[in-house]
Amino acid sequence: MIRTFALGLAACLALTACNQPDKAGGAAKPAALTEISGAGATFPAPLYAKWAEMQKAATGRLLNYQAIGSGGGIKQIKSKTVAFGASDKPLKPAELEEAGLAQFPTVIGGVVPVVNLPGVANGQLKLTGPQLADIFLGKIKKWNDPALAAANPGLALPNLPITVVHRSDGSGTTFLFTSYLAAVAPQWASVGAADALSWPVGLGGKGNDGVSAFVKQTPGAIGYVEYAFAKQNGMPTASLQNAGGAFVTPTAASFAAAASGADWSKAPGFYLLLVNQPGQGAWPITGATFILMHKKQDKAAAGAAALAFFDWAYTNGDASAGELAYVPLPADLKARARASWADIVGPDGKPVFTPPAS
Repeated sequence: MIRTFALGLAACLALTACNQPDKAGGAAKPAALTEISGAGATFPAPLYAKWAEMQKAATGRLLNYQAIGSGGGIKQIKSKTVAFGASDKPLKPAELEEAGLAQFPTVIGGVVPVVNLPGVANGQLKLTGPQLADIFLGKIKKWNDPALAAANPGLALPNLPITVVHRSDGSGTTFLFTSYLAAVAPQWASVGAADALSWPVGLGGKGNDGVSAFVKQTPGAIGYVEYAFAKQNGMPTASLQNAGGAFVTPTAASFAAAASGADWSKAPGFYLLLVNQPGQGAWPITGATFILMHKKQDKAAAGAAALAFFDWAYTNGDASAGELAYVPLPADLKARARASWADIVGPDGKPVFTPPAS
C-alpha cells in the first residue's frame, strides 16, 4: 500500500510556485506556499513527514511525498512526474550522467533484521553475516539450528521453522541489505546485490509496512526494515557481528560509528556505500539516503522549492532526525551537498536555488 504524506492545501491547488523578490529588493525566493512533489524511499519517510510538518508551520512550504520504494522513486524522477525522487540506493555516476540527474544525501540510518521469536527479547538474538545469508538462502531452516545455538549460548531458541520475509518491491532497503550480505558472505554471490532480485526463499511484502506485517503475524519470522520504522513499531531486532568481530545493536550511535570514516570527497556524485565499515561499534548495515533531481529543470520554481525544503531541513532538522534515530549529516558534507546544487539549473542556465549566506 502506498503511504502518502500530503500536508497542506486541498488537492485542487496546483503546483503554483513563482519566484518572488523579497520586499527589501533582495534575490528572488521561491513562493512560501509552493507544494513540492516527491516520491520514493520508505527508509526516510518518517523523517520527511516530520520535516514537512515542521516546515508547513514555519514557512508555509508544503510537501506531498509518496513512500513507494526507491525503485519507484527512481522511475518517477526519470519520467519527470515529481520534483524529486528519493532512493536509499545511490545511482552510480554513469547512470546519473545518462539520466541527467544530480544526487545528494539527506541523512544516514540503518537497516535491521526484525524477528518474531517467542521468549527472545529485543537484541538478544546474535547473528553473524554468513548466518544471516544462510537464513535468507534457505540453508538454515529452524531457529534451534546448531549453528545459531552455538552463536547464542544460554539463549533458549525456539524449535520453530524460519519464515523469511523480504521486500517484493524495488527497494533501496533491499539494496543495502543485499549489499551487506554480498560483502560478508561468499555464498550470497549467486543471488547478488540489487534493489530488486529473485529471492531463493520467503514471502514478499511491499514496503516496510508489508514486511513488518508478515513478521508480526508469523511466529518464527525474520525480515528486514529500516531502523526508525522498527523502533516506532516496537519490533524486536537482532544483534549483528560487525567487521571488527563485535556483536552490536542498532542505534543512532552505531550508525554514526559506521559513517565516521567515510570520505565523501572521493565519492563522485555522492556514490558511497557504508556497509560493513570497520569503525569501532559500527552497525554493519548502515547507509545514507539520497535525493535525485534533474540537473536541467523545466520548471525552475518547482526545483527551487524542493532545494529550499532540503536546505531548511539541513539547517533546522537535525534534532528531529536524531529523535527518529537517524544520523544528521556532518557540516562539511552538508556544505558539499549545497555546493553541488549549483549544477541544478533552470531553462535560463542559471542555478534555480542559491542557499542563503550563513
